Amino acid sequence: MRTLAELTTMRLGGPAGEYEVTRSTEDLVALIREADAVGKPVLVMGGGSNLVIGDQGFEGLVVQVTTSGLTVHREFVTVAAGVEWDTVVEASLDAGLAGLEPLSGIPGSTGGTPVQNVGAYGALTSDLLRRLTVYDRTTGAIDQWLPSRCGFGSHRQSVFKHTDRYVVLDVTFQLTRSTRSRPITYAGLADRLGVLPGATAPTSEVRQAVLAVRRERGMILDAGDHDTWSVGSFFINPVLTSVPDKARDCPQYPDPAGTKLSAAWLIDHAGFSRGYGRDRGRGAVALSSKHALAVTNRGTATTTEVMEFAAHIREGVEQTFDIRLGPECDLVNCKFG
Repeated sequence: MRTLAELTTMRLGGPAGEYEVTRSTEDLVALIREADAVGKPVLVMGGGSNLVIGDQGFEGLVVQVTTSGLTVHREFVTVAAGVEWDTVVEASLDAGLAGLEPLSGIPGSTGGTPVQNVGAYGALTSDLLRRLTVYDRTTGAIDQWLPSRCGFGSHRQSVFKHTDRYVVLDVTFQLTRSTRSRPITYAGLADRLGVLPGATAPTSEVRQAVLAVRRERGMILDAGDHDTWSVGSFFINPVLTSVPDKARDCPQYPDPAGTKLSAAWLIDHAGFSRGYGRDRGRGAVALSSKHALAVTNRGTATTTEVMEFAAHIREGVEQTFDIRLGPECDLVNCKFG
């Protein structure tokens, strides 16, 4: 029996009732259709980089997507859902295409990028996505979607998030044929590159700078570094229509749904600094020593312990700022608060 802790970056989760690996899109759709026809629960997963699974595991069928295929045609890059994401970034740069370099080093598979509307250092999946192929488990249809159908808008939102109705089969990005980046809007990255915000830089240098920053923050997977035993940002940056007076000093950013606040700042200023938790209980769960937004498994944690710790952090932030944080990751057979 396969233990799901082996398949997630946080290394949590009990056994899978059934486990299958799919290497073709046809097999992926067929497996899901067969399971749905008999009412069998299905968990579709890629690299497990944004997934927290309960200690009891998953009683139904777990399908791990490892579909392959990456083609470049002019400025368009089409990729199967199971391709490792950083492979796509590297391949696009090798083809002389710019746009994806700020998304270097993000773990997981390509199919997850529109689900989370993955973004980093001023770049968003939705800015570059041009079409995708989606299987609808409710209707049984496989359709080509345009980005306008995906429900992008507010930070990290899409119609795919927190639902198992849709399965992304492939994605197509439209990039720019150039060896220089788009204008760099993220001040910290511009500073790292020694340029002013709004300037451009060689795409290879942007990639290396992003990888360096992510490594410093424990966001590059390393089996020997427990700071990377996480789902990256555990809590989503809250978007509010009005900011409580208690949080007026928190960094604020415009968002289509209101004002986005920094969850990391809220956590830190609620008294939970980087590394918090190492002296709490048996120290199995703690915030990363490199980034306050990452809840980490220090090697022996259970999902129950992670959920209790996350609830503790959320309660502390709410008591301090009157803001209730929510998870950015997907929770399967587990919840906090």
